[in-house]
Amino acid sequence: MSTKKSSYFSRKTELLRQKITEYWHTFNQWFVDTSARALLEAYQAAQNIKNAEIEHFGGQKISPQSRNYTENVMSYWQGHLDRNLAIIKVRLGEFQLSRSLVNNSDPILLEKLTFIDEVITKYTPNEEQISKINRQAVNNQSDSSNDIAKVPSLSQKNGILPRSIDRTINKIVQDFSPKTEERFLKDYRKSRNRTRITIKFLLILIIVPLLTQQFSKNLLINPIVERMRGENITQIFLNSDMEEEAFHELKSFEEELKFESLLHLTPKLSPTAIEKEIKDKAIEIAKEFRKKSSAAISNVFADLISLIAFSLIIAFSKKEIVVVKSFIDQIVYGLSDSAKAFIIILFTDIFVGFHSPHGWEILLEGLAEHLGIAASRSGIFLFIATFPVILDTIVKYWIFRYLSRLSPSALATLKEMDE
Repeated sequence: MSTKKSSYFSRKTELLRQKITEYWHTFNQWFVDTSARALLEAYQAAQNIKNAEIEHFGGQKISPQSRNYTENVMSYWQGHLDRNLAIIKVRLGEFQLSRSLVNNSDPILLEKLTFIDEVITKYTPNEEQISKINRQAVNNQSDSSNDIAKVPSLSQKNGILPRSIDRTINKIVQDFSPKTEERFLKDYRKSRNRTRITIKFLLILIIVPLLTQQFSKNLLINPIVERMRGENITQIFLNSDMEEEAFHELKSFEEELKFESLLHLTPKLSPTAIEKEIKDKAIEIAKEFRKKSSAAISNVFADLISLIAFSLIIAFSKKEIVVVKSFIDQIVYGLSDSAKAFIIILFTDIFVGFHSPHGWEILLEGLAEHLGIAASRSGIFLFIATFPVILDTIVKYWIFRYLSRLSPSALATLKEMDE
């Protein structure tokens, strides 16, 4: 018997050793091929840029000066260029790192590297261009300083007419300018495109993570969790709160059953029948809380996948983020001082005001239930005692540091409304 066991373990050990050796050879081969694979992906990205230049920009670099495309079309090609340049940068870094660890001599590598350099050189500013840009920035800063120096102070007078009348006259002159209609249509198109891009991006930012969370939970994670948990009845509850809730529900059912039986609302049941009803109810409650436990475990992994999807959207939507920021700035700066003060007070009262602890408590308890964690009263109270205070300090610092410079009248209105 012992000989059979030793032979069995020997075969298992040999099989495990073969598996480990196979995995090691596979990993080693993958690591050795990393440099060639990274260079191939960089070469393909450079080829994509070159094809776009030949097919859509007459062989010239991708820029608004090469072709007279519309703003949306040019934005698409600029995104195509940035995406492929980013791939080239990352893959060349991976290529250099792997080449320093693995010696791989291949004459084709030089040809691919030469082609990549020819493509990205057009979009990499050289030293002369950088110096020119720096000189232009310095000249612009000097011109701006001179313009600021030419602006009269509040105590000075520009002439016979007050400055407000002068600004009104200038606005009237601009309204009667021949290019007023063209400028208005241009601004309208920009505003319309900005609004459309902002709404589309915000919808994507909300809908994609939600759909990712739901699909990954129901189609992928939940079946795996159910299969791994099996039919083990000892794994019904994830925490003491679930167990207490189940016991309370079973006790309420038992009391309701006895109450109806005493009032003759239902046919009189024998103790055996009552016990059978309670047992059936206990099995039903156990199935219900088992599903809740599986759903809570699935929520953890589904939320992580949803967070990854959200991060990817943010990482690959830098231009959309700039447009959204511009859209929000336009809305905020277009508000009156009273509206700005009202929004600030509403925000602070909801999140850091006197009644905010109740809202934070409900949110944290809901989050704990969503993740299948027992809601710790001490942890919740500690969070409420620290985080809103930190948030209130940040808001007050922002008001003191920035709002006083951006909109002094809004700060004065805020102080009057607080008082």
